[in-house]
Amino acid sequence: MDLKEIQTLIKFVSESGVDEVDIEKKDFKISIRKAAPIVQAAPQQVVQATIPAAVQQAPVAKASEAEAVAAPVASADDKLITIKSPMIGTFYRSSSPDKPPFANVGDEISAGSVVCIVEAMKLFNEIESEVSGKIVKVLVDNATPVEYDQPLFLVEPN
Repeated sequence: MDLKEIQTLIKFVSESGVDEVDIEKKDFKISIRKAAPIVQAAPQQVVQATIPAAVQQAPVAKASEAEAVAAPVASADDKLITIKSPMIGTFYRSSSPDKPPFANVGDEISAGSVVCIVEAMKLFNEIESEVSGKIVKVLVDNATPVEYDQPLFLVEPN
């Protein structure tokens, strides 16, 4: 693979919805990953604080949706930061069923530490925290589907 082909791959990853490309041949292996923002800051939570009123007015909303939307309201009052899913996929707390979870309630995490994996189209994307603090609550069950921007963890910042 020459430099021109590598540049084309990098351009493809940056312009498409793909987060990661891995290519492996006999004599080489290349991995290209796109960084994505993971943590939503407090000003964005204020916008979400208006969502529960709409959920209460819409009687067709499911209970699980109401709980997922209501979580950021509690975090805004408690000064907690929400780590949200940067993509649609399946949420996993550990790298395999026999491994311990990346983050548990009460664990201290630092910026850049892996808190979970979201699998999308057979690609396992490690989700890293952008804040340091203590995990207060895990909002999603292991091996369940998650939506884009869905709250995953509540973190009490240091």
